[in-house]
Amino acid sequence: MPRDINDFKKGYQPRPNTVKDEKCYLFTDSHITLARWRKHFSQQLNLHGVNNVRQTETPTAGPLVPELNAFEIEMSIEKPKRHESPGTDQIPA
Repeated sequence: MPRDINDFKKGYQPRPNTVKDEKCYLFTDSHITLARWRKHFSQQLNLHGVNNVRQTETPTAGPLVPELNAFEIEMSIEKPKRHESPGTDQIPA
């Protein structure tokens, strides 16, 4: 937050977009900057020479609500709650 206030007091001050190459030379050209970032992420994200990659199975979560058995269904049908108004379908219990 204090940085925002200081920026407001000083007014707009453009910041140079610079990037260093492998030899630590600074570049400000947008095309060279984009090419450098492309090369950087290409080196970081593309693995070369990796032969021993094992595929592992990811465990999945079980159901959050357990399945109802026949007894639970029968009990809910036989003993409906009394004195309740019907729902949006207008069908009483």
